[in-house]
Amino acid sequence: MTLTGKHIGFGITGSHCTYEEVVPQIEKLVESGAKVTPFVTYTVKNTTTRFGDGKDWLSKIESITGNEVVDSIVKAEPFGPKTPLDCMVVAPLTGNSISKFANAMTDSPVLMAAKATLRNLSPVVLGISTNDGLGLNGLNIMRLLSTKNIFFVPFGQDAPDKKPNSLVARMEDLPATVEAALTGKQLQPLLVERYKD
Repeated sequence: MTLTGKHIGFGITGSHCTYEEVVPQIEKLVESGAKVTPFVTYTVKNTTTRFGDGKDWLSKIESITGNEVVDSIVKAEPFGPKTPLDCMVVAPLTGNSISKFANAMTDSPVLMAAKATLRNLSPVVLGISTNDGLGLNGLNIMRLLSTKNIFFVPFGQDAPDKKPNSLVARMEDLPATVEAALTGKQLQPLLVERYKD
């Protein structure tokens, strides 16, 4: 399937250690012909960690997509009624944002765009990265899994020996998940092995 002519929103939340896996997937979507509009949470924009400076990540993403990062709820609002997206991706999606999305809260540009896309009956693709996916956030993940037009990048435990509740998407499956979601299907298998001794 070609993504030529598709307008894809790409939301990034604050799982800073996952950006190195996610950014190449944005490149793949662009290479497949999609127009990609990036969205970020305030944490992504304003935080410097050992994984890099938020402003540097934003600059890199803008360079890849050729589009300005949407970094406020005001800037995100038009992507509902005026400029609808064909698909909204959120990757990485933190446990914090999982809990808010599952409970219909909108406190970031990313969640605003995701909820607007659902309202328009278009697919939302989630690439989770959370330390409590098999803990307190398990209920929220199940709620999202059972919600119409929400699709997940296949995921698994990333470090069961050290973090037994942690779940992370296999980000290299993201483009294929988007293609499947645009046809109304969940890429399978959903539960995959990420951990190797």
